Amino acid sequence: MLDKIVIANRGEIALRIQRACREMGIKTVAVHSTADTNLKHVLLADETVCIGPAPSTESYLNMPAIISAAEVTDAVGVHPGYGFLSENADFAERVESSGFTFIGPPASAIRLMGDKVSAIQAMKAAGVPCVPGSDGPLGDDADENIRMAREIGYPIIIKASGGGGGRGMRVVHAEASLTAAITVTKAEARAAFDNDTVYMEKFLEKPRHIEFQVIADTHGNAVYLGERDCSMQRRHQKVIEEAPAPGITEEQRKRIGERCVRACQEIGYRSAGTFEFLYQDGEFFFIEMNTRLQVEHPVTEMITGTDLVREQLRIASGEPLSMKQEDIRIQGHAIECRINAEDPKTFMPSPGLITLWHAPGGPGIRVDTHIYSGYKVPPYYDSMIGKLIAHGSDRHAAVARMRNALAEIVIEGIRTNVPLHQEIFQHAAFQQGGTDIHYLEKRLGLV
Repeated sequence: MLDKIVIANRGEIALRIQRACREMGIKTVAVHSTADTNLKHVLLADETVCIGPAPSTESYLNMPAIISAAEVTDAVGVHPGYGFLSENADFAERVESSGFTFIGPPASAIRLMGDKVSAIQAMKAAGVPCVPGSDGPLGDDADENIRMAREIGYPIIIKASGGGGGRGMRVVHAEASLTAAITVTKAEARAAFDNDTVYMEKFLEKPRHIEFQVIADTHGNAVYLGERDCSMQRRHQKVIEEAPAPGITEEQRKRIGERCVRACQEIGYRSAGTFEFLYQDGEFFFIEMNTRLQVEHPVTEMITGTDLVREQLRIASGEPLSMKQEDIRIQGHAIECRINAEDPKTFMPSPGLITLWHAPGGPGIRVDTHIYSGYKVPPYYDSMIGKLIAHGSDRHAAVARMRNALAEIVIEGIRTNVPLHQEIFQHAAFQQGGTDIHYLEKRLGLV
């Protein structure tokens, strides 16, 4: 087993990883910026190393500084968490070539799935259903691009191969706009991702966002742990996630889950990963794979009883998965609310001093956060300060428990999006379940 690792992240996920390590007897090294000296996991770590000033480009994205921290502390592994360098194939490669274990997938898999064109090709080869599209990068032949778009059927969407998080994409509703849209998207992709490769897909107008959690070891074993519904979004950023997805049958879960497992085995995947799909009219369409632990992993843990971080650490140590597919049973329903330091109406970030923090409790309630009374939320990073998770025997019970938890939570000194969550839980459409990815923005009047 790994005896000491560097946690190359911050905030709630760094604390989450640290907790798993302490349970397993693994020592932790907290790397941090000058702005994060008082982070909870930094205060609790076995060793700490300051790796740079507040801007993430000079600290949490500083590969040489993180690898140096592993060297000077005699750590043997690096866990990237999510965000920052977690899906950077060059970082994974540099960690491994420096003699450390990267607690995540191999660089080859990150690189393959990080390029949307190669990812779609790999998924098609593995039998994973994909959105009808160009099946490869678009060329400069305008007539050929128009022909493909007609064959696919409008509306279509032009996507940057290296894009993500809602960036590098443009919807086209009419043929007259197609050529200009391709040209503009290519230019934006070149500027944003240093890669002007774009491709074309059918634009689904009212899809849900449903993703499958998988985990694979180095012995050829892989399992799926059910699906999550992440359709409650604002500007392509998830707000609420739940598992299992309302309305998805056991037959659908098994069919798609088994194909995801097969894909993992064919591309040589290891560690935790997530296959993201658009779901419309009873059909799944692959859009991308996240080659890391997801923010929303707790809802899967709650319904399966699996500690995904623990499994990641075991896999990185060369151990086989601790479970087989037949051991996985979905029990009850779980919902997660992302708690952000932001104005609930304008969504402007709200950094500052937390003067009072009171965590909700009760049966089935889990709180993943790094904040405490007296903690100062810095203005330099993502506004998420925690996650509130409720688990119940069914969706109705989980919703009721989450309502109670949202009423109990107290965060004073800064603004948070808790009032937004309280409002959403009153919506009849949310209570029914199965809203599409555009629902929240339409409800908020953003589209």
